[in-house]
Amino acid sequence: MKLTNGFDISASALTAQRFRMDVISSNIANADSTRARMVDGKWVPYQRKMVTMEPKTSFAQTLQGAMGGTQNARTGEGVRITKVLEDQTPFKQVYNPSHPDADENGFVMLPNVDIAKEMVDMISATRSYEANVTALNASKSLIGKALEIGR
Repeated sequence: MKLTNGFDISASALTAQRFRMDVISSNIANADSTRARMVDGKWVPYQRKMVTMEPKTSFAQTLQGAMGGTQNARTGEGVRITKVLEDQTPFKQVYNPSHPDADENGFVMLPNVDIAKEMVDMISATRSYEANVTALNASKSLIGKALEIGR
């Protein structure tokens, strides 16, 4: 185990949570975008995106390494982004015959973005980011105190 493992783990989590906040911001910014992309010659509304993450090493790998008692025991290595998925929730249908994207019946297809859900996700990502900054600062303080022992 190297001394800066805590830094590496926190750095990967900070990067992942920052990316998650960027995707959530994009969802909020496009909450009213009725013309996100063209499919079969027809405009389609913006589709909400979601970020999935997974640990770089599984718990089983870490446990096996620790139980084996080897020098090469794998410790936690942080997280990585695995995918950015599109939410398959149906688009919102709103009656607004004066809208330029209204169909022949006067309905407009709006993105499947729920602002309240996005704000909850943003708060969650922000709290995770803050927790990882705290863990990073604790690792930094711990290393500083360890270096003071040698004085």
